[in-house]
Amino acid sequence: MGSRIIFLVDMQSFYASIEKADHPEWKAIPLVVSGDPKRRSGVILAACPLAKAYGVRNAETLWQAQQKYSQLKVVRPRMQRYLEVSLQLTQIMERFTDLVEPYSIDEQFMDLTGSQQLFGSTIQMAQTIQQTIHEKLNLPARIGISDNKVVAKMACDHFAKKNETGIFHLPSDQVPEILWPQPIESLFGVGRRMANHFRRMGIRTIGELAQFPVDQLKKRWGIHGQVLWMSANGYDHSPVTRNSFQKPKSIGHQLTLPRDYYTEKEIQVVLLELCEEVCRRARRQHYHGKKVTVGCRSADFDHPHGFSRQIQMSTYSHHAPTLFPYAWKLFETFWDGKPIRSLSVSLSSLAPDDLVQLDLFTDHLQHQRLDQAMDIIHDRYGATALLRASSLLPASQVKERAKKIGGHYRS
Repeated sequence: MGSRIIFLVDMQSFYASIEKADHPEWKAIPLVVSGDPKRRSGVILAACPLAKAYGVRNAETLWQAQQKYSQLKVVRPRMQRYLEVSLQLTQIMERFTDLVEPYSIDEQFMDLTGSQQLFGSTIQMAQTIQQTIHEKLNLPARIGISDNKVVAKMACDHFAKKNETGIFHLPSDQVPEILWPQPIESLFGVGRRMANHFRRMGIRTIGELAQFPVDQLKKRWGIHGQVLWMSANGYDHSPVTRNSFQKPKSIGHQLTLPRDYYTEKEIQVVLLELCEEVCRRARRQHYHGKKVTVGCRSADFDHPHGFSRQIQMSTYSHHAPTLFPYAWKLFETFWDGKPIRSLSVSLSSLAPDDLVQLDLFTDHLQHQRLDQAMDIIHDRYGATALLRASSLLPASQVKERAKKIGGHYRS
């Protein structure tokens, strides 16, 4: 495994960099890409380096960013454009190897093991890829290099992003020297909650986790504990593959509302629309599920509150009229009656939908035919071609969501 050459290519401030590349007149202006503040989605999605120099950070609210620098250039996201550029990046990388695996819209893995004789040394290949991306798209790229994907990812996140060249090579045999002194939060796959668990166990660095008895980690967290231990030691045998699809653990959708929702009637409208969207996605992926999760967050930014609760259905389903009563029962039980600003629904405990448990009281075939007909109409004519009557009410968000990709406007 040590002979592999794996790159993780990450685009710097991807959305903001695209906006500057498309508008050269903005080159010297501190710029952020942010959702529409009038619709309660004014969160910073990307900040250019000039904006970050004023302390602006991704994921903070727009008004917080403007308090740090009032003259920020604020650009609404153009998701269609960003997706187009992401596909162009894949095409550029495929000039160097056929083993390119998109990790996110702005990150891609590359296996260049067989490309050295064509493109030179490891560092030369990275420089050539950077230069090609800049020449074709006028975008800056950072590249982490190792002999496996996990270490390449950490090399990029913690080192390539911080040096002038934007390139960092971290062979897995140098993990003890370079990665082990890093705080436990720097380990790939460790979030804030897991880091707190580790700290209570006396594990504060990546090295301390790497030297912790793996059997104890497996006993507490199962396979996840073993995977984290392997990552801390620089072990990762997963290949770079163009077929990286894995079975999802859940299928869900979360919606930030344009205003405070106070009443059961208007919340029911949106909750039903979310159930429809989740079921449509599940059918598209040929899954049905048995567990429904509903979550909400309050409208009070100073004292946020909310809940996330699950309930088990009596049978597997991806039929919205079956899901909705369970989802509403959860919401009605745990809602404190205060205004909400976001709502989410997800379906889990998934299984392939080609097997159905029949019963005497449900016409599954009728449900299947109805859902198939609706999906055909939506796929051919768009998400708003066929609506429930409740989606004509003022509380509905289905028409507004149809204008978006990934929760943000297409252009």
